[in-house]
Amino acid sequence: ENNIPVVGKDRVLRGREMHWLRIDRYFVGKGTDSPDEAASAESIGVAVQPVACVQCENAPCEQVCPVAATVHTKEGLNDMVYNRCIGTRYCGNNCPYKVRRFNYYSNAKPLMTEEKELVQLVFNPEVTIRSRGVMEKCTYCVQRIQNVKITAKNEKRPIGPNEITTACQDACPTGAIRFGDLLNEASDVAHAHANPRSYVLLEDLNNRPRTKYLARVRNPHPSLMDWDDRGMPGAAKETHA
Repeated sequence: ENNIPVVGKDRVLRGREMHWLRIDRYFVGKGTDSPDEAASAESIGVAVQPVACVQCENAPCEQVCPVAATVHTKEGLNDMVYNRCIGTRYCGNNCPYKVRRFNYYSNAKPLMTEEKELVQLVFNPEVTIRSRGVMEKCTYCVQRIQNVKITAKNEKRPIGPNEITTACQDACPTGAIRFGDLLNEASDVAHAHANPRSYVLLEDLNNRPRTKYLARVRNPHPSLMDWDDRGMPGAAKETHA
C-alpha cells in the first residue's frame, strides 16, 4: 500500500528495515532458572502485538524536527511532509515506540527504466515514491482518508462511521485492526476505545496516542480454552495484549 521496499536480510541486520507495522512477540509461561527443568515448547505461549505509528496527540517527534517535516493536523494525525524532510533522524531517536524508518536507498530508482515497465505496476499510484534520505512511517493511509472525504463532499453527505478503511485493516483476515472517527460514537473504533479493556502503550510518558489496544482475556475454564491457550500454565489468570 505504501510502496514499502523489501531491503533484504543483510540490511535488516544493519537496522535498515522498512516496514510500517512491526509485530512484537511476548512469550508467556512458567519459566525456570534451572537448565535441567527448562520449560518445554508446549508450556510456552506467545502473545503478539502489532505496533505502528500510534499518532500521538502530544507527539515527541514533532517537537524535535528542525524543519517541521512532521506536523500535527487538525484531524489529530502526525503527517509527514517528505519534500521538507532533510533526514536528521531526530524524530526517530525521540520516538519511544521506534516506528520511524530512515530511507537509506533509492530502492525504486533501478526499476524506473523502459525494460522494467511491467515491474513498475507494483507501485501504488496514489502514494508518492520517496527518495533516499527521508524519514518514513505509517500515516494511517492518508490517501484513503482523502479519497473518502472527496467522494462524500461530491455526493454532499457526511462520511459514514466505518467508511474509511486502512490497508492493514483490509488485509487483516481476523479483523484485529479497526479505524474510524473517534468523535463519532457510532464508529467501531469509538466503541473499542470505550471498552474497559482498552489501553495505550507507554501511557506514563503522556504522549497521548490515538491508537489503543484491547487487552486479551484468556478464559480459565478448560472446556472453553482456545487452542493457542492450551498448555499455558497460569496464563488463564492473566490479561495479555
